[in-house]
Amino acid sequence: MLNSLVTKAYFEELSRTIPLLPLEAADCLVRLFLAAHDTGHTVFLFGNGGSAALASHMACDLGKGASNGSGKRLRVLALTDNVALITAWANDASYKDVFAQQLQSFVRPGDVVCAISASGDSPNVLAALRLARRSRAITAGIAGCQGGKMKQLCDVCVIVPSSNMQIIEDLHLSIAHAVFTAVRREIHRAGSVQRVPQVAIVNSRLRVPE
Repeated sequence: MLNSLVTKAYFEELSRTIPLLPLEAADCLVRLFLAAHDTGHTVFLFGNGGSAALASHMACDLGKGASNGSGKRLRVLALTDNVALITAWANDASYKDVFAQQLQSFVRPGDVVCAISASGDSPNVLAALRLARRSRAITAGIAGCQGGKMKQLCDVCVIVPSSNMQIIEDLHLSIAHAVFTAVRREIHRAGSVQRVPQVAIVNSRLRVPE
């Protein structure tokens, strides 16, 4: 009976959090990915632990599923997937540098650098976002709690309003799937190649709807 009550409480908390999700911010993330697709820019994804797994998952969905059969593909790369490179940078420099050093080799102005962090305070995530901003990339994040320090470094930040790590990670996956579904639909929509990217760059920074 105790286990049943614990399970019920968890799903009740999850259900209470869903209506609080910032859907407009998630829509802005969709627009960023579509703009990257339209302009040939790259989307970079990264995070730690469960967020690392989600970065790989999103890269798979967006890189294969979103563009499958449509001709033009979305360029997307998870910085979590090269174990040799991650451990080399961690060993020879610092774990704080494992994402920033990878980005430095590839990122271009106008690329989308998307961090995933439940706390929003992971040092290696923050270091990569700072490098991305210096490189004039567009920065995005999927976070929890209040967004942490990451919020201020992101042009778009989708924040799950919860302090429960498991709830945050559950809804991060849901957000990732919702974003993927919307991106896939738009890419496959008839006449999508004529679609004007739905973002504007002002003074080298992104401006999104409030």
